[in-house]
Parts: sequence; C-alpha cells; structure tokens
Amino acid sequence: MKTKFFAAIITALMFVGMANAQTTKIGYTNVDYILNNIPDAKDIENKLKTEKAQYDKLLQDKIAAFQAKYEDYQKNGATMSAVIKADREKELQSGQTAIQEFQQNSENALQQKQQQLLAPVLEKIDKTVKDVAKENGYTYVFNTDAGPGTTPILLVAPDADNISDLVFKKLGVTPPAKTAAAATPAAAPKK
Repeated sequence: MKTKFFAAIITALMFVGMANAQTTKIGYTNVDYILNNIPDAKDIENKLKTEKAQYDKLLQDKIAAFQAKYEDYQKNGATMSAVIKADREKELQSGQTAIQEFQQNSENALQQKQQQLLAPVLEKIDKTVKDVAKENGYTYVFNTDAGPGTTPILLVAPDADNISDLVFKKLGVTPPAKTAAAATPAAAPKK
C-alpha cells in the first residue's frame, strides 16, 4: 500500500515537473546589436563626434602654442639670461603638463558624456525587452553578447527564440536585414 502511495506521489510530481518545464519559454537577443541599429545610437555618435572635434581643436591649439614657445626657446635660448632661460623651461614644462592633463580630462569627459547619453537609451531597450518577453510569454531572455573579447553566453539556440526583431518593432524601428552574426548566437572562438 505504501509503495503504491509513493509511486502515485512520484508520478504526480513528474507530471507537475513536466507541466512546469513546458511553460518555461526561453528567448534571446543581442542588446549591442539592437543599440547599434536604432536611430538613437546614431544621434549619440554624432553628438560625441561633435564634442570630440571641439576637444581635438582645442588640443591642437594648445599644442601649436606650446610648439611656438618651444621653437622660440630653442632659437633664443643661447642668448637668454639664466633666470629667463629657467623661467622659460619651467613654463614649457607646465605647458606640457597642461596638455597631458587636458588630453586626460577630455577623454574622461567624453566617456562620461557617452555614459550619460547611453543610459536612457539602454533603459529604454531594457524596458522594451522586458515588455516583449512578457507579451510573448518568455520566462527568460538572454543577451547573447557578453562583451568584447568574451565567450558568448548563449552558444546554440533556435532562431525562433530570437526576439531581436520583436524588440525593434516595439521600439518603432524597422529591423535591419538579417546577417549570419545577428540572426544566431555568436560562435565560440576557435582555439
């Protein structure tokens, strides 16, 4: 009797487990692929290029001014008094340090600007992925891209579970033409 009871419980648990397994729906997308193919990304790229061009112009002006002072120092250095020569050398060292600091500060400012501009777009993509998953009954959605130089998270998956086109449509963007890399998860690097 106990054996039949335990067998019935085990059978019931197996059916519950199979029923739960059938309701789990897994999808995937590539957030970087989506990001790189929406108009917002082009706007961000243009804004960053404009700002970088402004920094580059200012840097070139600083370098030109430094070079003019350096050439003057080289040309007239032999005729300068020791005090003036030392002052000019100190001025040149300060100028070189200022150029290096400006380069670092402008790179940091561009990175911060990129993060500032990307944050709302990435939040919009994240929300859209979640909405698409909910609307289409996906329990889990993986991002196939783990970042540059890394092994992809999802190595094999059916094309039918790629929700990228649904995300594009939800964002109001026409999905780009399919390519082998975008349509399927990335292949593992060869050893």
